[in-house]
Amino acid sequence: MTPPPARKPVQNKRRAARPYTPPADDKPRRVAFDVLAAVREKDAYANLVLPGLLRERGITGRDAALATELAYGALRGQGLYDAVIAACVDRPLAQVDPPVLDVLRLGAHQLLRTRIPPHAAVSATVDLARRVVSAGPVAFVNAVLRKIAAKDLATWVAELAPADDRLGALALEHSHPRWIAGAFRDALKGDLWQTGAALAADDARPEVHLVARSIGRDELVAQSGGTPGPWSP
Repeated sequence: MTPPPARKPVQNKRRAARPYTPPADDKPRRVAFDVLAAVREKDAYANLVLPGLLRERGITGRDAALATELAYGALRGQGLYDAVIAACVDRPLAQVDPPVLDVLRLGAHQLLRTRIPPHAAVSATVDLARRVVSAGPVAFVNAVLRKIAAKDLATWVAELAPADDRLGALALEHSHPRWIAGAFRDALKGDLWQTGAALAADDARPEVHLVARSIGRDELVAQSGGTPGPWSP
């Protein structure tokens, strides 16, 4: 009896994932970096600088949303991100070149508080460093971001929060200076649970609100797809 012919091995037609390639002109990240630089160098107000940059550079839609998230998010979480970055470098943060530190803050926000894939966040941030600083710190930025990406936000907070200082731990977790966390605690009569809830609310990403002027509330809800809120913005 003649045996059946051997089957040809089935080839795996799935393609390997392609490495992330940042766009040639990453406008959202560049705008976010410029906002952080203006705040650091000129004590500028981010909410005034960002809209002007978006208009000047013709950035709209999803790119504008990304620039807004990165700029405001990096500033809102700066206290926490600086603590994480400090744990990943071999020198005091004061000895890190300020523009490089701003780049790292943007990278930390993408890695710890957005849904941007880690490989894309690292690659795009390294490319940003090359564009806005120079090729010199690229290896340093890449190494620090990979250390940050090795752990999630909850793990970083657990490792860095002081074990014997509940208020300090809440301040770190929700990226507030300790004295502000203390003011919240005092206003809430020492209730640390309520203090934590208040700090979390203050650290949360703000929602967009609309107020009805020339039309009624119900018509605005129908047109925008939003939901009525308890307060007027």
